Amino acid sequence: MVKPRRRIMPIALAAAAAITLSACGGGNFGDDNGTDSNGGSEEGPIIIGAVLDITGVGANLGVPEQNTLNMLAAQLNEAGGINGREVELIIKDNQSNEDGAARATTELIEQEGAHIIIGASRTGPSLAMRPIVESAEIPNISVAANAAIVDGSDWVFKTAQNDEVVIEMILDHVQSEGHETVALARDASGFGEGIADMITELGEERGIELVATEAFEPSATDFTAQMTNIRNAGADANIIWGITPSAGLAQASYAQIVGDVPVYQSHGVANEAFFESAGDAAEGVIAPMGRLLVADQLSDDDPQAEVINQFIEDYSDQFGESPSAFAGHAYDAWQIAVLALEEAGTDPHDLRDAVENISGFVGISGIFEMSPENHSGLDTSALIIAEAGDGRWNLADGQ
Repeated sequence: MVKPRRRIMPIALAAAAAITLSACGGGNFGDDNGTDSNGGSEEGPIIIGAVLDITGVGANLGVPEQNTLNMLAAQLNEAGGINGREVELIIKDNQSNEDGAARATTELIEQEGAHIIIGASRTGPSLAMRPIVESAEIPNISVAANAAIVDGSDWVFKTAQNDEVVIEMILDHVQSEGHETVALARDASGFGEGIADMITELGEERGIELVATEAFEPSATDFTAQMTNIRNAGADANIIWGITPSAGLAQASYAQIVGDVPVYQSHGVANEAFFESAGDAAEGVIAPMGRLLVADQLSDDDPQAEVINQFIEDYSDQFGESPSAFAGHAYDAWQIAVLALEEAGTDPHDLRDAVENISGFVGISGIFEMSPENHSGLDTSALIIAEAGDGRWNLADGQ
């Protein structure tokens, strides 16, 4: 078992403006004896790469992830790095597209010598990274949601809750409300791939029928056609599956065209930016998500409460705003990478095995139990049902 590491206390540091951070100074990096626990040569900095959607349609995800990684890298190096070695964080912007993700991943491996890579922020870019890291045999921890990112992979892991467990929670709530039919408006990118099939399969087990499916581009701003078709399908409840800002804009259109029919959103709206794009139409929306955005409503005995509240304090102090769930996914990926590097050093196969054996790590997105069969390490217990109200997310009744 790889045990959770001692929390590193924050330092006062201005937010890094550069995409690439090499945090030098402040730590003690002069005593490396040149060998790791496996007896191999281990000199120079440990290089952690990251590929994030910092610009483009995924920027609402990638920017807070970038902030988080920069903050954590600085904290870690101030405390002495990993086993006395400096950590160099190199972040590359994939510009929210698959080609950019593939190119950035190749650069991190071939030019930068990354020992482990975090990212990407969204499913499509993460899937573009997968064959590259598998061929190079470099561990990769994605911060995106679709289960296809890790299914059948030896070298790819992820920290965002799987889309399948999100759908399970949505459909359980739909069933509890007595609804028998649903319609779906989904993101046309990789994030939305396979969602209709999952709803059909999981809905059948619960007596719920998917009666219509519409798709929209992540960059869309007009949802009139999709929402008109959703309205005409006449389902008991509807699901919008996307990320901010398009999911929020779709919600605004839904309120105008479909009206007062129950609506569910995915965990892709687990940030405050959803309310900026959805406006008053956000009221009453139901969405499964992690505990970060309802941290002030958690019970004192919640095992994640202390970790989440400390992360919120650190992030808010440094960046002047609250972190999103996507920042939390980056926190978890970073800490899992560090735990594995502390345990195994930088040999890629030993490092991969260490990530796969992470057990009992209390993170922002849940309590992780990685295994050869589960490279996301989370189940439905990592999620709560939240309801939008008064411009924020609240724990739904009964949570």
